[in-house]
Formats: sequence, C-alpha cells, structure tokens
Amino acid sequence: MTYKEATTYLFDSVPMFQNVGGTAYKEGLSNTLLLDEHFGHPHRKFRTIHVGGTNGKGSCSHTLAAILQTAGYKVGLYTSPHLTDFRERIRVNGKMIPECEVVSFVEDERSFFEPLHPSFFELTTALAFKYFAKAEVDVAVIEVGMGGRLDCTNIITPDLSVITNISFDHVQFLGDTLTKIAGEKAGIIKPGVPVVIGETTEETKKVFKDKSLEMNAPIRFAEE
Repeated sequence: MTYKEATTYLFDSVPMFQNVGGTAYKEGLSNTLLLDEHFGHPHRKFRTIHVGGTNGKGSCSHTLAAILQTAGYKVGLYTSPHLTDFRERIRVNGKMIPECEVVSFVEDERSFFEPLHPSFFELTTALAFKYFAKAEVDVAVIEVGMGGRLDCTNIITPDLSVITNISFDHVQFLGDTLTKIAGEKAGIIKPGVPVVIGETTEETKKVFKDKSLEMNAPIRFAEE
C-alpha cells in the first residue's frame, strides 16, 4: 500500500467531517476507548496540554508547541483540519509524521478498526497518540476536534487545559446558546488540573467558574 492509497482509504472509508459535515460526527467515547485499549493506552506515556475553544485553538496550540520546543522539550502537536497533506495534523518538533507510519497504521490495524466503523477523527486521534508514544515525546499539545466533553481527545488527563473563547459553532451538536456551548467546552476541565480561559462573556464565565469549582481545578482568566 502506498501513502496515497492509505490516505485515500482513510478519506473514503470513514466519514470525514470537513467533507461530509454532520454525518461524520459520532457522539461518545466508546470507539475511542476501544482503540485506546487496543493500542495499550499510548496517551499515558507522555504529558499533554489540552486546547479547546471556538476560535484560535489551532494558533494557540502551534504557539504552545513552539514555546515548549524552544525550551528543549520533544513536542508532539495534534491539530485539525489539514490544508494540503493529511500529515499536517500530526507533528513532532514541527516535522510531520512519516508517510510510512500512516501506511503501516492502515495496513496493520484495519482488521481491528473496520468492524468498529470509526469516524475519521477517531482514527486520526488514535494514530496521533500511538505515534507520539512511539516517538517518545516529552509532551504533546492536543487540539480538541469539536466541543470538548465528548470529543475523542478527551480521554487524556493533561497538565494544563486551555479554552480560548466561546462563540456559536456546531450548534446542532453543542447547543444553541453560549451557555450550552460553554458547558460542552468546559468538559475538558479535569479534577485538579489548572485551566486557563481566554475571552469570556458574563454567561460563559459563570459556566467555567462553576465547572472549575466542581473539579477543584485552579482557574485563570487571561483577560484579567
């Protein structure tokens, strides 16, 4: 199998949100947990920073990765979507995942994941975590795909959570008010894990304060 054949398989065989929209969305973490168990829980082998929000989470993730790499860490970066090459989504110290890693993932693991009928993002997340563990990164900056609470990246327990801002996005899945959307995004706040919040409104700030209190998570608001 060539790299082009592997990516064509991923694009054509599993639903991809940027191509088909809402039909690619799979609520819940059941597939992600099965994939994670199959690969030996790779996300537990490196430290993480989890970045969510409506806008700016990609640029925030890239900035954090650059800062950490400059500080001397080996850094994984997982973002979406890609522009021209699938491998843009998964990087270590700025270098894209090798084509051979994508090919071997599809060739070696398709017999396991095909019966699960996973989404494109579920598979891509599993590949990213598996590759970061193999590359022995010190830390990985993980961008949330959509929402937060039920996003398949949300199996990690990071050292830091970041929520950039809240505005109306994917209302058919996340809710039709800023309060509801903030509640979904706040789902990445973990017990005892510090969280930094970017821009807020009066209604979203209360959601984050309440969630951080519930999780006993130290909270900081960048705007303050």
